[in-house]
Amino acid sequence: MLLSPEKRKTETDAQLLELFLKTARSEYLGDLYNRYIPLVYGLCLKYLKDADSAQDAVMQIFEVILEKAARHEIREFCTWLYSVSKNHCLQLLRKNKREIPTDFSGMVMESNDTVHLFDKQEGERKLTALERCMEQLPLPQRESVRLFFLEEKSYAEVAEATAYNIKSVKSYIQNGKRNLKICIEKQGITA
Repeated sequence: MLLSPEKRKTETDAQLLELFLKTARSEYLGDLYNRYIPLVYGLCLKYLKDADSAQDAVMQIFEVILEKAARHEIREFCTWLYSVSKNHCLQLLRKNKREIPTDFSGMVMESNDTVHLFDKQEGERKLTALERCMEQLPLPQRESVRLFFLEEKSYAEVAEATAYNIKSVKSYIQNGKRNLKICIEKQGITA
């Protein structure tokens, strides 16, 4: 059974993913991926620093997720896609032996007044540490930090997306940043 394109637009991410897994029809995954192309492109552009390379990577990432989606347990498509996309970009940078960007000030900090978690050395090790520590955060902190820093949403948008109140969102972000800093330092990476 193939849903019409109009019907597929009204399906949730989870429903489209489930339809893809049941039918193996790439249209379902394609519709789901199309929702996130602007985010994937922005991420690729950030890492690759070249519009043409970023566009190529967006196409390559669809092929990667088409292959991997059936083999992985995906709880939240957007988060999984972000991880796959970032890893793809890092692989491209390694393959081309280009420097991996490690300026996390916009991703991890609310303002430049706070202490930076990272300097510019040992970028890949620090990125791995950040990912590990993000996974250890309590769910409300992890969701709030991800939406605020990685998806660049405002406090109000985070509150709307998560159904937490704005006061809680601010607290989750502040505590999440502190917990990330502590976790990263425990891994031997100094702030």
